[in-house]
Amino acid sequence: MSKINITLFQVGFLKVTLIDVLDVLLIAFILYRLYQFLRGTRALQMAVGLLIILLMSALVNLFNLNGMVWIFNNLQTIWLIAFVIVFQPELRRLLLNIGQIPLIRKFVLVRSGLAIDEIIKASLELSNRGFGAIIVLARNSGLRRVIETGQPIQAEISSPLIVSLFNPLSPLHDGALIIQNELIEAAKCILPLSESTKLEPWLGTRHRAAVGLAEESDAVIIIVSEETRKISVAMDGQLHRNLDEKKLYEMIEQAIKSK
Repeated sequence: MSKINITLFQVGFLKVTLIDVLDVLLIAFILYRLYQFLRGTRALQMAVGLLIILLMSALVNLFNLNGMVWIFNNLQTIWLIAFVIVFQPELRRLLLNIGQIPLIRKFVLVRSGLAIDEIIKASLELSNRGFGAIIVLARNSGLRRVIETGQPIQAEISSPLIVSLFNPLSPLHDGALIIQNELIEAAKCILPLSESTKLEPWLGTRHRAAVGLAEESDAVIIIVSEETRKISVAMDGQLHRNLDEKKLYEMIEQAIKSK
C-alpha cells in the first residue's frame, strides 16, 4: 500500500499520489458513463437542474446568506425524496443495466421467464386479432440509435400493454416496439430495411425492417403479419417464418439465455 501512496508530484502544499490519480479517473469514468446513460433523455435536463440547485446551495453557504442557508438545509430531506421520485424510471433502468453486466450475471441468476411468457402471450394475441407488429428484444448490441427514433415508454412488460400499443387505433402502432433489460423502452421506432436479395420479393416492409436490424445487431425480432397472421422471428440476419407457439417459445428462451 505504501508503494501505491507514493507521491507522484506536488502542487504547492498539495501532494498528488497514485491513489489520488486513480480516484479522479474512476470518478471521471463513472460521470462519463452516467452522462452516456442519461444522454438524449429528459432525465439529463432534470439532472442539470439539480446540479444548479446544488451549486446555489454551495454559493449561499460560501457567502453566509443565513436565510437561504436555513431554507436549503431544511429542504435537503425533501430533495432526496423528490430525487428518488423524479428519477425513479432512470434509477430502475440503471440498476437493471448493472444487473446485466456479464461478471454479475455469472454469480446472480437472472430470471426472465415471466417476461418471455408475457411477450409470447402478446405475440399470439396479436396474431389472433390480426394486428401487425414488430417486437424487438435487445441482447448485447446497443440499440440507443433505434430507440431514439421512437416514443419513450419505459414500462414493465405486460401482454395487454403490448397488444394495446399495436392496436391499429393506437397512434403508436406503426414501427417497432423495443424491449431492453426487461422493460418496454420505446414504441414507434424506425428500423433499417434489409437490402438482401435472398428475401422473397413479396415480403413486406415489416419483415424487411426486422431482417435489416437482425443483420446489424444481435437483437431478436418477432414479426406478426397483419395479412397472414403468421408469426416469424428475425435473428442473426436470418428470417424464421411460420412459427407455432412451442417453436417461438424455444427460440426466444434460447436467445435470451445465451445473451
